[in-house]
Amino acid sequence: MADGTISSVLKKSSKELQASWAKDLAAALPSAKGRISANELEQQAAEFLALLAAATERTTGGDITATEYKPLREFLEGVSRSRAHQGFTSDETATFIFSFKRPLFEQLRLAAGKDMDVLAEQTWQATVLLDALGLHTIRTFQKAREEVINRQQREMLELSTPVVKLWDGILALPMIGTLDSARTQVVMENLLQKVVDTGAQIAILDITGVPTVDTLVAQHLLKTVTALRLMGAECIISGVRPQIAQTIVHLGVDLQGVTTKANLADALALALKRTGSSLKH
Repeated sequence: MADGTISSVLKKSSKELQASWAKDLAAALPSAKGRISANELEQQAAEFLALLAAATERTTGGDITATEYKPLREFLEGVSRSRAHQGFTSDETATFIFSFKRPLFEQLRLAAGKDMDVLAEQTWQATVLLDALGLHTIRTFQKAREEVINRQQREMLELSTPVVKLWDGILALPMIGTLDSARTQVVMENLLQKVVDTGAQIAILDITGVPTVDTLVAQHLLKTVTALRLMGAECIISGVRPQIAQTIVHLGVDLQGVTTKANLADALALALKRTGSSLKH
């Protein structure tokens, strides 16, 4: 290989490249302090250079989907996922790759000397290669961020639907906010699992914090009641305010056979009575 190739430059000038790249990374990512240590960033840069050198030595092409680039792709995927969890933006993540352009172009210029044809060819190959690697990191980062967001949404749903043990054999699930299909599914799963775990006889669904009840919400409630009955547990719906009662009547939703109470206290009193329990000692 000629002295001006990317592979030869990476092997001969790795120390110079890493030192120059470290300065550019520090300038490009001043807000990274506190999220990633300088030592970790230095280790990642060194590993990237080693993997890039190994890949370009085995192939002269810039197709990063080639087998030779697999270790480098996997490394960048790991970096992107860690950046997503560390709170970096997609721009900051891509900067890890794109900030390497200036140091590499400078070393390619020095290696090419006066041979402008070699310099132009190698600079173009380096541009194509680093752009492809940068886009790969962005795609992986976006996928990782979506996974983080989806996990957080699931956790928020679970936190917003706490199942509380009020008494032996009596559970309560206070619901606050709008009910939709996804949340109702979490409600049913959590409640049914708690019924299995505790052997509860009665579950109280408190909808005091539900702002409105439409046909869809009413259907969700009925599905939950039906699921509880199939598990051998009775369900009481509490928090049925006058306006919600009127809405249910106007919608023509059939709640026949479903026990409802105006507030949680009344629902608990009824549940205690049906289980033969008493608040008195």
